[in-house]
Order: sequence, then structure tokens, then C-alpha cells
Amino acid sequence: MRSIALIWKMTTAIAIEDVRREVRILSSLTGHSNLVQFYDAFEDEDNVYIVMELCKGGELLDKILARGGKYSEEDAKVVMLQILSVVSFCHLQGVVHRDLKPENFLFSSKDENSALKVIDFGLSDFVKPDERLNDIVGSAYYVAPEVLHRSYGTEGDMWSIGVIAYILLCGSRPFWARTESGIFRAVLKADPSFDEPPWPTMSAEAKDFVKRLLNKDYRKRMTAAQALSHPWIRNAQQVKIPLDMIIYKLMRAYISSSSLRKSALRALAKTLTANQLFYLKEQFELLGPNKNGYISLQNLKSALVKNSTDAMKDSRVIDFVNTVCTLQYRKLDFEEFAASAISVYQMEALETWEQHARRAYELFDKEGNRPIVIEELASELGLGPSVPLHVVLQDWIRHADGKLSFLGFIKLLHGVSSRSIPKA
Repeated sequence: MRSIALIWKMTTAIAIEDVRREVRILSSLTGHSNLVQFYDAFEDEDNVYIVMELCKGGELLDKILARGGKYSEEDAKVVMLQILSVVSFCHLQGVVHRDLKPENFLFSSKDENSALKVIDFGLSDFVKPDERLNDIVGSAYYVAPEVLHRSYGTEGDMWSIGVIAYILLCGSRPFWARTESGIFRAVLKADPSFDEPPWPTMSAEAKDFVKRLLNKDYRKRMTAAQALSHPWIRNAQQVKIPLDMIIYKLMRAYISSSSLRKSALRALAKTLTANQLFYLKEQFELLGPNKNGYISLQNLKSALVKNSTDAMKDSRVIDFVNTVCTLQYRKLDFEEFAASAISVYQMEALETWEQHARRAYELFDKEGNRPIVIEELASELGLGPSVPLHVVLQDWIRHADGKLSFLGFIKLLHGVSSRSIPKA
């Protein structure tokens, strides 16, 4: 394998730390075919020398331009599969790239079918699953709204992938302006166009795929593993779905929820279609259920350790998973796992959300809904005595029979806390 040595001249203390972090990330992230291979790093008084795999095929951006500015849907899927595969790998290890763009993906050789390699981890960082970063970094056209708001995690990379997918498919940027500040305003305020050619001739699945990545609410955006499970990608080729850290976060929230919220989530899970259940079934299998079809919380750690690299030590992902595994909870079958690993925010981004919500409420009304007094609901939600219960919770309960209303059901699905209820 040929290699290339990159040289960084040491200037400031911050620059030195950035380069050392890049070396740490490159050396600890190993084992993925779409990740540029790191060989070694050397340092003297003036420079840092990084020896990496030599990629001779050129940038993805050059390939886009050579094709007249855009890819066909089928060819775009091949590119997106590779990008999502390596980004899902990085995210599971607790590494956020923070500068994903076509210039940072190189083809390993001049062969059109050669592997695509992600490069340039100079702005990358380690991030714990429940941690938010606050420094504004990245390239203007690809930066996510929450990055500009100085509170973001791995979801910022998914926005960047959405921008790349948009460019691949139509040949233009979703957000454009003459100045950097103008681009930032567009990212925060404007919506990408799906009305101009060639969008009207594209498949509904392609448009849905891009829209679910370019959602300004990061909570509603697909993760990399979910994007690999999207019908636009997985119906075109064989895809290996990786373990997804979001299920750990969702399961922790579910286990800590009230029995009333668990019942509401179980009702919502029963409305999922076969397509929507595909991703959850893949995740459940990755957790290694026993022969009776159950998983315990210890399965969460075992599955993660199987997929770990040295990067997890710096990102402290294992520490986070340990907080989930130390919770006391019974074993889960697939039905309850689906309820625990469902994201209400992501479901709200679906065009069919209203039907899901109404159907779930009907099921909840038949099976889990019962007369409930405001004081009991306040106790379920952990509200203190200073909260004006009858004012805050009056819309939550049906006056006809004292059961939870549809509005209360939706709020309950979100896991409304005592901190947010007074503002509701």
C-alpha cells in the first residue's frame, strides 16, 4: 500500500492540540474500509508528520463535476452507502467529523469503482452520547443549524450528509448566498427546494431520504444507521446495518419513564409499518437476544464491546453505556424493545405522523387509558407542589371521563418533564 506524508507546521498551542487530537483520532479509529488508513505520526520541534494511505482517485467533488454536476440516483446510492457506512462507524465510536463535504472524500484509485475514503479529521472531536459541543467549525455550505446555535452532537454530520446527497442528486447546493453570513442565514431560515428540475422526476424515496436528513430540528433527523435502513438505500443493494447509539439513549429514557409513558410508547410502537420495523429488528438482533427472544441491559454493553475501537476510551461512550446497564430493569422482548427504542421526534417528521398518533391513541384508549386525577398525573410527571396543577394540566385530561386526552397523550409520548410543563 502506498503512503503519503502530510506535514503540519506547529504555530499556536491550539493548533498543536488540534493536530495531536487528529492523530489520536486517526490512530484509534481502525478497521473500516472507507476510512483513510493511518500508518504513523512523527513530531520534531517545528512540525508534525502524519503518514497515511495514498488515495490516487481524486476528490468526490471532482467526480461530480466530471459527470456534469450530478449523479444518477443509482450511482448516488453507491456513494451514499459508503459515506453512511463509515460515518455510522465513527459515530458509534463517539467521533464526530464536523467537516463532511465532497472535498473530504477521496477515491482510493483512479478506477471509478474504487472505495471512497473519508479524510481530514483536523476538525473532528470525541463526543459522549449525552454531550453537546459548542464551538462553530466546519464549512459554510455544509454546516448544520444547531452548530450555528452552538449546541450539537453527531447529528451535525448527518445534516452535512444531507447537503452532499442533495448536491449529488440535483447538482446544486440546497443553501446558497454570496457571503458566509448570508449562507448561515439561509441554513437557519430557508428551506431547500424540491420543486425545480430534476426533483420532480426523482423517486419519492430519494426526496424523502434527503428531506429526513435536512430537517432543521436535529432530533427529527435520521442517524447514519437509520439512513442505511431507509428504503432508498437498502432496497437497491445489500446493506449491513450497524449498531446505533441512539437506541441506548432512547432506552435509558424509556426505563426511567413512568408506567403511563411506557404504556403510551407501547401503543405507538404497535402502529409501526413493516418498513419502519426493519431498522428496529436489525438493532434488536445486533443486541444478541437469547433463544427465547429476550435481551437484558447487559446485552447492550456486550454488543458495544464487540464493535469497539480505542476511540471509545477518549469519547467515554462505554461510561455512558454503563449508566444504562446499571439501571434495574427486567428483560425485554422485541415488542417492548420497539417501544423503548422508538423516537417520537423522528416519527413526527414523517408525513404519516398524524395517522400514527391517532391510531396509537385509539390503542392506548382501549388498553392503557384509565380515569386519572390531576394529582396522580402530577405525581407521574414528578411535578412539585409549587406548580399550578389545574392550570398547567387542564388540557391533559378529558373532562367527560377523567381519562388522558389526545393532547396529553402526545405530550406524554415526549416525556414532558417538570421543567418544561409550566411553559407548555
